[in-house]
Amino acid sequence: MRTPRPGELDPIETASRDELQALQLERLRWSLQHAYDNVPHYKAKFIEAGVHPADLKTLADLAKFPFATKQDLRTNYPFGMFAVPRQQLARVHASSGTTGKPTVVGYTLKDIDHWANLVARSIRAAGGRAGDLVHVAYGYGLFTGGLGAHYGAERLGCTVIPMSGGQTEKQVQLITDFKPDIIMVTPSYMQVLVEEFTRQGLDARESSLKVGIFGAEPWTEAMRREIEAGAGIDAVDIYGLSEVMGPGVASECVESKDGPVVWEDHFYPEIIDPDTGEVLPDGSEGELVFTSLTKVAMPVIRYRTRDLTKLLPPTARSMRRIGKIVGRSDDMLIIRGVNLFPTQVEELVLQEPGLGGQYQLVVSRNGPLDELVIRCELALSAADDGIAKRLSERIKNLIGVTATVQVEPNNAIERTLVGKARRVVDNRKKQGA
Repeated sequence: MRTPRPGELDPIETASRDELQALQLERLRWSLQHAYDNVPHYKAKFIEAGVHPADLKTLADLAKFPFATKQDLRTNYPFGMFAVPRQQLARVHASSGTTGKPTVVGYTLKDIDHWANLVARSIRAAGGRAGDLVHVAYGYGLFTGGLGAHYGAERLGCTVIPMSGGQTEKQVQLITDFKPDIIMVTPSYMQVLVEEFTRQGLDARESSLKVGIFGAEPWTEAMRREIEAGAGIDAVDIYGLSEVMGPGVASECVESKDGPVVWEDHFYPEIIDPDTGEVLPDGSEGELVFTSLTKVAMPVIRYRTRDLTKLLPPTARSMRRIGKIVGRSDDMLIIRGVNLFPTQVEELVLQEPGLGGQYQLVVSRNGPLDELVIRCELALSAADDGIAKRLSERIKNLIGVTATVQVEPNNAIERTLVGKARRVVDNRKKQGA
């Protein structure tokens, strides 16, 4: 574990709260004015809400301004949310999305420079240093993960293996042969890689890897423990989303592993009540909202991430942290009146030693009632000793939901090329429910 020396940190990482908030206020005023002057959508929304950038006198005044949502990006598809002419963009990314049009985001060269710096800061917080060999198994392309991690690792002075997602057998071969220090990938795909090591007769704990920087999907402390035990590494959480920047909006510090530090000199976080929009005090669980402070091509003002978490006080850095993402306000499942997040099921799945880490929730409606099937996989060389019945009972007792548990052979649940697990299949919409 590499604990950074003070001289290795950006000065803002150890600044006082007053210094940080003064910088935030200055940058927030600029960002609001930039959006108002150059993005017709924001200007119209501000006028409709009866606010003007000049109304921001304190950080608390941000609550007067309207929210932005993913639907706003889709309504203005493809380039309507950009604050600069398309010719000034250096790059365009887009989220894959599960329905409808993708959300398109753009970057100027200055934006990419900031992004690379923040991902470099994130890798350093995870224990990475110049000269380290970084295996990037996030998907490359329109998905922001691969290129975001790549540019950040290069900015830090690391050597990058741009592997991208998929080709699991080859991933293990290159890790074995090239001996990287760090891997950047989704946590669910890291579980797949650990399985592949075992399948090849290798012990992942004996690989060269020291640190895994995992993001792009929610994961639990139970999954952290499983990955660290199975791979013999420090598992560190990185957070980001395409609409706000990509990976590196927040990242955990390896010396504390107590939640991703929000890089508050570039992104101003709020926690709101997802139903009322009211801003909640630090420590309260709610929906995470971000306002960009330095983005040129596509500023975001009070963007609703739909991620449910809480803001926590600073520890290893001068900036606040976010707790583990417990779910999303827009993919929370309601099963027969009970609110259910996939991470609740994940905790129980990972407590079963006979199961691998992969799982999937399949929801359907036959008649008036919802039916929940939970697909799980046997761990390699494990036997089913009544797991389905035992897990079903625990889910009923601890979560309050009746579910049918299906224990399937190892590798039965589909893995995606970018490594993201498809945790929920909700068939109710297809069935007209």
